[in-house]
Amino acid sequence: MANNKSALKRIKTSALQTARNRRVKSTVKTAVKKFQEAAGKGLENTRETYEKAQKTLDKAVTKGVLHKNSAARKKSRLAKKLNSLS
Repeated sequence: MANNKSALKRIKTSALQTARNRRVKSTVKTAVKKFQEAAGKGLENTRETYEKAQKTLDKAVTKGVLHKNSAARKKSRLAKKLNSLS
């Protein structure tokens, strides 16, 4: 347990940050998974799901949850998959 005021504050803020990061990562994973499913089935809304996944990855970078190179790598792989369909 924390012994001083600043340590207590850090415990509280890190818990809030952890919750936010978990929520953002979950939305990113969901968006990517929806794109993968749409690409696998060859649905006509694949382009829309790709754009949504790309947008969520960019938002995660601006919030500091993902590193920009990590998001770029993921977006590149999604784009590669999208281009292979057409």
